[in-house]
Formats: sequence, C-alpha cells, structure tokens
Amino acid sequence: MKKKIPNIGKIVVKKIYGFCLLISLSAWSQQESQYTQYMYNTLSFNPAYAGSRDCLSIFGLHRNQWVGLEGAPVTNNFSVHSPVGDKVGLGLSVLNDKIGPMDENSISVDFSYTFDLDNFYNVAFGLRGTADFLNVDFNRLNIYNPDDSQLQNNIDNQFSPNVGVGVYAYSDNSYAGFSIPNILETSHYARNSNSAIKSKMHLNFIAGYVFSLNDDFKFKPATLVRAVIGAPIQVNISANFLYRNILTLGAGYRWNSSFSAMAGFQITDGFFAGYAYDAETSQLSYYNAGSHEFFLRFELFKKFNRVINPRFF
Repeated sequence: MKKKIPNIGKIVVKKIYGFCLLISLSAWSQQESQYTQYMYNTLSFNPAYAGSRDCLSIFGLHRNQWVGLEGAPVTNNFSVHSPVGDKVGLGLSVLNDKIGPMDENSISVDFSYTFDLDNFYNVAFGLRGTADFLNVDFNRLNIYNPDDSQLQNNIDNQFSPNVGVGVYAYSDNSYAGFSIPNILETSHYARNSNSAIKSKMHLNFIAGYVFSLNDDFKFKPATLVRAVIGAPIQVNISANFLYRNILTLGAGYRWNSSFSAMAGFQITDGFFAGYAYDAETSQLSYYNAGSHEFFLRFELFKKFNRVINPRFF
C-alpha cells in the first residue's frame, strides 16, 4: 500500500525562506520595493521627477509579489506631486512594504528644481526627506529554538530619518535619471537583543525613449538598473506600444528573475489604469503563482490648460 508523501518541496522552501528572513534581520534589510511598471512610478525612487508632468498627478499602486508563497512581499504605494511655479516641483509619497515578519512604513517629501537646457530638454535636480517606521514581529516566524534570546523582543515602530537626491533629464519623447533615494545607512535594533536590520544605499538609473511609428502607434523601450553593495545588479528592460494614445501593451524582463506582461488604458484624458503580471524564471517559480501589480493615475489642473502627451512616463 502506497502512503501519501507530503509536498517536501514546499516544506523545504518555507524553511529556506524563513532562514533567509532571519539572515536579513541580523545583517541586511530587503532591497527597496520592486516595481515592474517603473516608468510610471518614477517618483518612488527619484525626487527630481516631482512636478515633471506639469499638472497635479496622483498615483496609487498595489503589488502582490510571489503569490502563494507565505511571507512574500506586498507593497502599497501612494504619491502626489505637482509643479509650483515655473521651476519648482513638490511631491509627497507614502509607502507600506510588508515581507515576512517585517512591516515598514515610509513618508517622503520631495523637492525639485528644473532648468531649461534648450527648447526641447529640461533637467531637474531633486532632494528628498524621508521618515521610516519599522515593525518586526518575531512571533510570525516558525522559530527552531523558541528560547533564542535574540528573537524574544519585537521591533516596534522604530523611527529612522533619511535623505535622498536625484537628477532627471527629459523632453517630450525621452528621459534619463539617476538617484540615490536613501543616502544614510541606518540600523534598527530590537530591544535587549543583538538582532538588527540595516538599510543600505541603493543606486538607480532609469532611461526611456518614445518612437512615433505612425499616426496610430508609438513604441517605447525603457530600462531601470538598480545597484546596492553586497547584492547583484538588478537590470530591468521593457518595451511598450501605445495605440491611438489609449491602449498600452508591452512586455518586460528582469535579468535572471522574471518575464512580465503589461497593459494600460487611458480611460479619460486625466485617468489612466495599468496592470502587470510577472512570471518567475528562477527556482522560485516552482513555489508561487507569479506577481500582480495594479496602479491608477489621476491628473488634473494641467499647466496652460493643455492636454498632456501620454508619453508613458
């Protein structure tokens, strides 16, 4: 008589995942939030983007990563930004990021100042101030040794400040930017414990170009490269097609990680919605059903009462 054998793979990956979380608690924090539709969400990692769309732009995003894997990252992001006068842009971002026992909330205020290079290009320099609040509930872990003194005290809403900088150059059909959203390398400690979560400096480079193929179609390749000491460089590439300034369809690839499919719809002149699905190409593909990302963007008070070119960025 054959006996039913439990799914060892899932049991093993959960143990490995828990182990990785413990390592991160003692040494490194997770990397900054991961986005597939980064071309629409540039303010999340580059303060110089604030005000670049010449209107009041309100943006909300939800990302559910590695669906089906216990403790996988869930990200919620909300931002609003607008030009103030001809040269200054202001922005506000609120981020909630959950992974395993960690729950981090961040509030960022962005300032940008734009210079006109010529009749086509602008370059903006940005500054960011951030307040981070971190919670870690060790009770959510399956702890091998319940008496481990380093896992007895949770991290409760610990505050740490940070600052960031960025530069963003753009025209009506192209852009490139570089940013360091969090310059300070800070550490959070659990009370009466040696457990710590340390944030590291991340470098971000983003670029894209819009090609007008004909009266109906536009094509935009884009890339986002992220680097942090102690981790492999993350390279994202994407290609989107815009049909009659209404429907967007595209695909992306995250190096050695996942393939993505993207879609967007310009519901009204000021209301845009987008969705992306990531399919893993790593060993994690055996233990999750992919990642889902949704966003909505609402814009009003367009500068000079003109229609904004749906430029993907």
